[in-house]
Amino acid sequence: MTQDIITRAEGKAGRISLNRPSALHALNIAMVHAMTQTLLAWRISRKVRCVMIDHAEGRGFCAGGDIRFLQESGLMDGVAGRKFFHDEYQLNHLLFEYEKPVIAFLDGITMGGGVGISLPARFRVATENTRFAMPETGIGLFPDVGGGWHLSRLEGRVGQYLALTGARIDGAECLALGLATHYLPSEALTEAKERIAADPSRIEGILGQLSVSAPDAPIMNHIAQINRLFASNRYEEILAALEADGSDWAMKERDALGTKSPQTCKVALRQLALGLTFQTFAENMRQEYRIGSRVLVRHDFIEGVRALIVDKDNAPKWDPATPEGVTDALLDEIFAPLPADEEWKPL
Repeated sequence: MTQDIITRAEGKAGRISLNRPSALHALNIAMVHAMTQTLLAWRISRKVRCVMIDHAEGRGFCAGGDIRFLQESGLMDGVAGRKFFHDEYQLNHLLFEYEKPVIAFLDGITMGGGVGISLPARFRVATENTRFAMPETGIGLFPDVGGGWHLSRLEGRVGQYLALTGARIDGAECLALGLATHYLPSEALTEAKERIAADPSRIEGILGQLSVSAPDAPIMNHIAQINRLFASNRYEEILAALEADGSDWAMKERDALGTKSPQTCKVALRQLALGLTFQTFAENMRQEYRIGSRVLVRHDFIEGVRALIVDKDNAPKWDPATPEGVTDALLDEIFAPLPADEEWKPL
């Protein structure tokens, strides 16, 4: 078992604490495996009545996945990276289908892989420290770990907006959008965990008692604009709508999109459109694994990680460089089924 995860039973609860503070608790494959093994064991344990997921220390709940590892794999044959995606998505699905209540405490930076292990939880607790985002379009990846399912089911076109822009939202905004179920001050979390561990039958009541009124959620001031300007599933039409609107807000969002991978933005729009049609979370994760298997070894992911994480010049050279260059044929290739023996399957 890796030291990057701390697992223990506390009262009638199982508690998983991410413990990789130097990387803002970003998930590596050892952490994925440790969490999966622990959850499988607790699923059949009579002593564990619920599961709490939090982080041990620092300002990140979980800042994502091990992007450098994935890029290094993509530069070679992609085998190790595909294994990471495969097993991480099994963990996401296990949490989504978990029979016992899961409580995720999003007390810090929650991005990418952190979203994947928190949104499947029945109870999702935001605080004043929460900073939530799906920033994958900026590195040429795509909003995976269940993004196609979760984001497509948000109000109006907010999911598409978050997927395309990678916008960071706070705890109050997470609560307003339904990404969080409760908003607690961070100083109340210790009491919440102690009381839940003592009596898991009262989780909802405990979180309700300790909740406070969240501050105003700025994103709600722009819902009408988001629904109108991000209404299309064609990326070129969204860019044109923002340009035609001309407001300061629209121009800011247009400029933000100008830094993103055109390939990833088009992938995300198709991904969310399909995600909304799936009847099960497993169907969604099978599709995301198909996408991930292809995107992992494509130019934009390798280049995006180089520009934003390795060299940090923040000047990625996307290929294709324009939305028009990302053809439907290319998207069909990325979304196509894998050979039967390579398709993703749940545990």
